[in-house]
Amino acid sequence: VQLQASGGGLVQAGGSLTLSCTVSGSVFSVNFMAWYRQAPGKQRELIADITRTGTATYEDSVKGRFTISRDNSKNTMSLQMNSLKAEDTAAYYCVANIWVDPADSTSNDYWGQGTQVTVSS
Repeated sequence: VQLQASGGGLVQAGGSLTLSCTVSGSVFSVNFMAWYRQAPGKQRELIADITRTGTATYEDSVKGRFTISRDNSKNTMSLQMNSLKAEDTAAYYCVANIWVDPADSTSNDYWGQGTQVTVSS
């Protein structure tokens, strides 16, 4: 099982970007999915998450500007980022809690590689 994050880039303040995260490999169920980010010299922080049924929550600094969504039929997740600010500059990571084998009693978290978002002011 692998997660692939994409869509990062350089954008001017006030602009928009959409990040995507794709789960590949054989899985039984993709449960909780989320986006984290890590700015230089700072700890990785949770910015948005979404349940399998589509309930989303956001960190206060991105609320109203970012929208998380997922497509369960394709095992993908997106993060639409609008009104970007310089302080949004960071490496963005996706994570998913995945139940690989129905015979297993537990699921595990899988992380994608980071995708860099740089917002110029």
